Amino acid sequence: MGKIINQSIFNKKNLLLLGFIVLLLAPLFLTDFRLNLLGKYLAFAILVIGLDLLWGYTGVLSLGHGIFFGIGAYAMGMYLKLEASGTTKLPDFMAWSGVQELPFIWVPFQNPILAILLGIFIPLVIALLLGLLTFRNRINGVYFTILSQALVVVVVTLFVGQQGLTGGTNGLTSFSTIFGFSLASTTTQTVIYLITAAVLAMVYFASKVLINGRLGQVLIGIRDGENRLRFLGYDPAIFKTFIYALSAGIAGLAGMLFVLQVGIISPTMMGIIPSIEMMLWVALGGRGTLIGPVLGAILVNWAKTTFSESYPDIWLYFLGLMFVIVVVFLPDGLMGLFKKFQKRWSGLHDKQPNSARVEKNYS
Repeated sequence: MGKIINQSIFNKKNLLLLGFIVLLLAPLFLTDFRLNLLGKYLAFAILVIGLDLLWGYTGVLSLGHGIFFGIGAYAMGMYLKLEASGTTKLPDFMAWSGVQELPFIWVPFQNPILAILLGIFIPLVIALLLGLLTFRNRINGVYFTILSQALVVVVVTLFVGQQGLTGGTNGLTSFSTIFGFSLASTTTQTVIYLITAAVLAMVYFASKVLINGRLGQVLIGIRDGENRLRFLGYDPAIFKTFIYALSAGIAGLAGMLFVLQVGIISPTMMGIIPSIEMMLWVALGGRGTLIGPVLGAILVNWAKTTFSESYPDIWLYFLGLMFVIVVVFLPDGLMGLFKKFQKRWSGLHDKQPNSARVEKNYS
């Protein structure tokens, strides 16, 4: 009986289904403001799934995913900015910068479908090219991590310097409609939230299928013993490049959903500090688990909002304390704590009384 109760409580499929149902029902019991915040957290959750595929399962630490997230957000922001400006007008920041006609780089983003595709495709191609240049030359470990940080510096500097193309340090904002529907409408924001929740579910389950297959075993083999895998005839560079490009595409998708929730994108959101913070979400949730980073992204950002609202002067100390507690006492993240509790619960119910054992033997 204990095992049956234990299995019913800790069945991962049941917990995931319950969590997804709660997310779908969130618009019924959350205010518009809180629902918008939760939608932003879910966009971050989509991002960290790709990071977990790269770092948690493949062992490649990238501190530059902020640029892929930012490029996807800029792609959506460019379409929204053009739609807000109308068909005959330039975006306001271009007029201020003396730009006379729409730059050719902006032209494809007049089409919303093309803008969405480019928001995924551009980060994916950049990561693919970078992966081919680095992994083929066996640039791994800390060297790749440093290179990814350098890429962030280059891209952010480029975006800040091109005032007439990107809006400079101010970025892109003042969006009004999407597909002709007002972004200020409660109905529109609710639909965007539900789309974000649905995309999170699809990305998670697609990643789960990938990890449970043969490719997932190869990725784990790269993480645990890349040289051994190479001796078996595999080329780790191909798999690392693939998963790096895939995680970049997921980051671009997350960036597009993020800008719909927040209504602004600037170079500060794609810098080194946000990139490092993204990896912290993965570590706190428990890398190599998929669901752990999702919980980490949601809980950490929820804690930031709660602490900053309740303790505006000292909220950073509370957040830092939370990080210290998890790192010191939960080296495997929140999912590590869950697994320990699950084992302890299972052990308690596996211990049957002597009378029960005797009755079982005589039956």
